[in-house]
Amino acid sequence: MLMKTQALVFPGQGSQKIGMGRDLYDNFAVAKEVFAEVDDALGCKLTDIMFDGQQEELNLTNNAQPAILAVSMAYFEVFKSTGLIDEQNIKFAAGHSLGEYSALCAAGALSLAEAARLLKLRGEYMMSACRKEKGAMAAIIGWDLAKVRVLAEALGCYVANSNSPAQIVISGSEENITRAVEQAAAEGAKRAIRLSVSGAFHSPLMQSAAEAMGKVLPKAKIAEPKFKVISNVTAKEYADTNEIKHLLEEQITSTVKWQESVGYMKECNVDEFVEVGFGNVLSGLIKKTVPDAAVLTSNDLLNQL
Repeated sequence: MLMKTQALVFPGQGSQKIGMGRDLYDNFAVAKEVFAEVDDALGCKLTDIMFDGQQEELNLTNNAQPAILAVSMAYFEVFKSTGLIDEQNIKFAAGHSLGEYSALCAAGALSLAEAARLLKLRGEYMMSACRKEKGAMAAIIGWDLAKVRVLAEALGCYVANSNSPAQIVISGSEENITRAVEQAAAEGAKRAIRLSVSGAFHSPLMQSAAEAMGKVLPKAKIAEPKFKVISNVTAKEYADTNEIKHLLEEQITSTVKWQESVGYMKECNVDEFVEVGFGNVLSGLIKKTVPDAAVLTSNDLLNQL
């Protein structure tokens, strides 16, 4: 029997929801261990917020980021322990924004505790940057990257996420994003939607957060990954551990090159993409980018148990 070559993909912020991961916690000892380790690493009961808290509190960036990591890694450990994922089949791992930390964790480059602590800090620094530089984001649906980039540059905005051939997210000041949404709608974009976020992520308005992470990341313990991990910044695999530290800092102000990353992995003969985490946002983006790709969500795998 031929073994499938897999790429694991890990979701980013926006997928969080109260109760996520509770079924894993209740039914799998390995998942319970993941959540306990994240709580211990952060010195607080993040699981209380995740399972029984208020959505507004979970949405805070410094809670959402380690929470999404915890759920993704809980799924990963469950799938490994049940044989639904075999590390020998994994060629690549990639994550959307904070999901890149989950990908590095799955590959053994970051310990779970280290990844959780880094994401807690990353979230705090990003929240601080949002307070200093008021900003906004919008999704432009139906236009390709080149067309959105022209609009963004003309109005002082930035391409934040290159999600799929027909979904590009832009960042910028409140005023400039408002103008961009109005102009895109007037010029025939299928949809132009303001996103419910607290700032202009993945843009130069996050520079203070990048600088703060630049002081933390050099001290982080990062090992050689067991399989290739794709950088959001380059849409290629990391060359070495020093590049991981450098590009994780740069990622905060750079475009998330998601459709480019998916295209690169497909070109490298990946047979199957597996979304490891809560929800199916990345699966949808992958299907829009590579329509013939085989894609599985975490629910698809759980249904095999």
